[in-house]
Amino acid sequence: MKIIFTLISLTAFSLLAENKPNIVLIYADDLGYGDIQCYNPKRGKIPTPHVDKLASEGMRFTDAHSSSGVCTPSRYTILTGRYHWRSRLQSGIVSLWGAPLITPDRLTIGALAKKQGYRTACIGKWHLGWDWPIPREKMKYFKSTGYRGKKNLVATDEHKAAWEEVFSKPIGGGPLTVGFDEYFGTDVPNWPPYCFIENDRTVGIPSEFGSPKLFIKNQASQQGPALKGWTLEPILPALGNRAVAFIRKEAKTPEPFLVYMPLTSPHTPLSVNDEWKGKSKLNLYADFVMETDAIVGQVLDALEESGTDKNTLVIFTSDNGCAHYIGLSDLQKKGHYPSGPLRGSKADAWEGGHRVPFIVRWPGKVKPDTMCPQLVHQADLMATFADIFGIKLPVNAGEDSFSLMPLLSGGTKPVREHSVSCSIRGVPSIRKNSWKYLPVPGSGGWGKGGDQSQPIQLYDLSKDLGESSNLAVKNPKQVGEMRALLEKLIIQGRSTPGPKQKNDVRVVRYPK
Repeated sequence: MKIIFTLISLTAFSLLAENKPNIVLIYADDLGYGDIQCYNPKRGKIPTPHVDKLASEGMRFTDAHSSSGVCTPSRYTILTGRYHWRSRLQSGIVSLWGAPLITPDRLTIGALAKKQGYRTACIGKWHLGWDWPIPREKMKYFKSTGYRGKKNLVATDEHKAAWEEVFSKPIGGGPLTVGFDEYFGTDVPNWPPYCFIENDRTVGIPSEFGSPKLFIKNQASQQGPALKGWTLEPILPALGNRAVAFIRKEAKTPEPFLVYMPLTSPHTPLSVNDEWKGKSKLNLYADFVMETDAIVGQVLDALEESGTDKNTLVIFTSDNGCAHYIGLSDLQKKGHYPSGPLRGSKADAWEGGHRVPFIVRWPGKVKPDTMCPQLVHQADLMATFADIFGIKLPVNAGEDSFSLMPLLSGGTKPVREHSVSCSIRGVPSIRKNSWKYLPVPGSGGWGKGGDQSQPIQLYDLSKDLGESSNLAVKNPKQVGEMRALLEKLIIQGRSTPGPKQKNDVRVVRYPK
């Protein structure tokens, strides 16, 4: 009987392994809710045929949110299933040469999949910090003040020696430390080092300061070490090619794969390749959105050509809204509104800062051409993947992650009643059903406007998606409930059921 039981168990395990889907998570950078045509048919002018096709083959979520209006915190949350403000990052982003934000003991979707036998890869922009092997006494050779075009900096022998010393060593604390078998990317394309990083090593040794032509408006923004002749335009195509190569390679193996592909676009630098310049007839940013859409198409084609598309879960989303400095006013004059019907944009706690496109395609599991209006959050991917794998998360992992499986299966009941998304300054906006509460006047970020005489904001998004009518004064009871809910979520260290957890630091309360 024991032998029969073992055979049955092994057979069941084998079938389970065969049925595990591959996972491809494409994470656009600074792509607005209204930049995708299917999300903004009336006020969107940028053609996005590949992402639109993905939506027609899967489910499009209309109330999906990132953890922040800027990138680093959102990246932390989508990888860990935990709100970023439970970490040390209470505002802003990880700075140049900053330390890792994800601690080695923190479970990520990469590590979760790897434990289930997946081959895992991160391809693109990391921007979550590294253990840069820069000695304190050598940091002066790595500091940056931003390029102002006043002079062409020349690397001294001391600069070159320091860069040689540091970039000849492995760089710890990155994707390989937190669950990815492979990494390829530029970390932050508009910051040094201006070179690719593969796994935990730079590809080549930077030997000069980046050329002044890299620092034209909306291109690179920080001085620093660069490979000789480094340019920005090849970055995005290189990421697409690497993802295609990984998919083709892994398609020939029996193990499932997970690809986390945090794109460098359409965030600045607006390093559009010549074949895409002018294609949108709008501006360079819109051209870059079209080039980004083409990269998505390239990855989807690779899945189809390798025969893995029918057993691959594809997720497409963005880390935050579109930035205002990419020619926003000119785009709007031409009829394109990157935030669609939403108020605000990148960095804001208003909806335009963190309500983002979110599309899921899973053949045979998710009904094609469907739309889901339920509140969801990028933190939810951790619990969703655990659900797919048929496992339970540890109590100290995915503390803010709710499984999307009931919605992906066609359910209509909410999987979460509340969520939190923050501005660049760390100002939280909290949702409870259709109510939204902000404990400050204004956007909490870069957005202009807001009645400064009203210190808090309350909106009913079911009636006022554009956040134009502040109901705080008329609804003091609701304001009190929202404030109490936010405090409860902070104190509990989690928003999912389970034992109380510790935040990494004392969470900043607003108003301060």
